[in-house]
Amino acid sequence: MFLQRALITLTLGPLALYLIYLGGFFYFIPLAIILLLASLEYSQIVQKIGWHTPPFLLVPIVAIQWILARWPEPTLFGPLLLLSLLIVTAFTLWQYEMRSSQTVPANWFATVAGLVLFGWVCGHFFRLRTLPDMAWQWTMLAMLSTWIADSGAYLVGRFVAGRIIFGKHALSPRLSPNKTVEGFLGGVVLGTVFTVLIGSWLGIDYLPALLLGLLVSTIGTVGDLGISLLKREAGVKDSGALFPGHGGALDRIDSLMWTVAIAYYLALLFL
Repeated sequence: MFLQRALITLTLGPLALYLIYLGGFFYFIPLAIILLLASLEYSQIVQKIGWHTPPFLLVPIVAIQWILARWPEPTLFGPLLLLSLLIVTAFTLWQYEMRSSQTVPANWFATVAGLVLFGWVCGHFFRLRTLPDMAWQWTMLAMLSTWIADSGAYLVGRFVAGRIIFGKHALSPRLSPNKTVEGFLGGVVLGTVFTVLIGSWLGIDYLPALLLGLLVSTIGTVGDLGISLLKREAGVKDSGALFPGHGGALDRIDSLMWTVAIAYYLALLFL
């Protein structure tokens, strides 16, 4: 499993970084495909829980939000999100009247959560890469920081905790039994140190890189555990099988979607 994960990372990682550097359609089209697959995986997961998020409603609205998100601070981005929530609410009310289903409130919540996650939060993948200055550098640093923190947590938790470091303590026994406190701390340290080093190489100042490293390695874990909660309730280990050894598209962006949003607002603050 570890070798398989490593081979996929070493193959797709450099390609992803090169597409970030190129930008334009080389970046946006593959990204849109991955995000669409992730949103469909999300719909399948919540359906296994017993909730329903209509893809014919979720996917087009989310895709339109991504298009608008390509322009920094677009005037239509906020109003469209509000309109999207109103459309989902109206559809849910109609669904309740027609079916009188007890799961309709849960359906509404799951669909709204999907719109916010895949429309607004994931919209920052596009917004970060279209910054007027240092766009590819910030995007690349956000993704590298996330990958390093995630890999550091995995390696420390699996190969160091309980062997070199005394003890092995579960971080969240119910949500993700394999995650350890030692792995989490290892991810924070490695993620922060390497984010500062790589940020310096990319021309990003020490302070924003330090803040990004700390925030990415901590908040990214929260995003990961949030999707783990849904998967546990649905009784599935992975969101899909798109990447052997890594799971589905949603498994790959569950923490990244939050860290890219953090990077966007840090970039606005320090640029």
